[in-house]
Amino acid sequence: MCGKGLISVNISEQLEKDGVVVLPGFLAGETLRSMQLAFASRLRRLRWNDVDGYEKTERFRHMVQNVLQLEQGFVDAAVHPLVTDALRSYIGPKFALVEAKGWKSLPTRRLFHGWHADAWYDQSVVATIPREVKLAFYLSDVRTGAFEYIRGTHRKQHPRIWRGHEISAFPAANIQRVAGPAGTAFLFDTSGIHRQSSPILEPRQAVFYNYHDPSVKLQREDLEYDRYHPLLLNAALLGGLSEEDRRILGFGDKTNYQPLFERKPLHKTLQAVQSCVFDGKILAGEFTGRVIARLRHTFRVGR
Repeated sequence: MCGKGLISVNISEQLEKDGVVVLPGFLAGETLRSMQLAFASRLRRLRWNDVDGYEKTERFRHMVQNVLQLEQGFVDAAVHPLVTDALRSYIGPKFALVEAKGWKSLPTRRLFHGWHADAWYDQSVVATIPREVKLAFYLSDVRTGAFEYIRGTHRKQHPRIWRGHEISAFPAANIQRVAGPAGTAFLFDTSGIHRQSSPILEPRQAVFYNYHDPSVKLQREDLEYDRYHPLLLNAALLGGLSEEDRRILGFGDKTNYQPLFERKPLHKTLQAVQSCVFDGKILAGEFTGRVIARLRHTFRVGR
């Protein structure tokens, strides 16, 4: 999986120091190409009815959920020893992969994803800041709209949105900008300040894996959305996993499983209209089919 350009560093130590570490060439060759093709297949259309595709919750991003179902390389990346060894040291032995998704960011000069740290845990019940790390990798060459991270800002305060005038207090030299070719990867502590930069002049395809200790109590917003539900996996891609790999992927772990969970729809009227139109199309198709069948029968009898 890993390309020849992969640097050899003590990842855990660099995470402790800077909060971010870049892994050039993490994906390469046929593995990368297969992942690119599988990911692109979900970006051809909006997900609808029985046709899979991307989800759209905001104007400038097309989101692909559950990427571990798509291609072997996505599973292999999630449990790669270079990653898991570092996370075991940095987060602790109970860390697990709790989310695996990606998105295509559309070209725009608008800054729609500004400086922030990722909120995920219930801040009212923790004594210290729980550790969470994301593994991100690019499936397209990224020259603009690159990920940016302010080194050394991790584990200093609870996650929140940061304003532009606050960022000016940090030395510009501390901003790590991660541009690079497809296959470039990076790990970062999500409590550090980061963003997707602007402008985005060409579409950017990136995948993000989220790792933390599933026993940490989640914030109410994520419970209501069922964000960190058990991973959806493809059985065909799970051969050769070790017992530790299975633990990391959450096999048998019901910590954040919500039985009979039903997400609240955000577009009830639009969905009702679409359902009615689609029902009408099916009904029209049935009627047309009956008419054609009768005409064929009449033609055969008339002969």
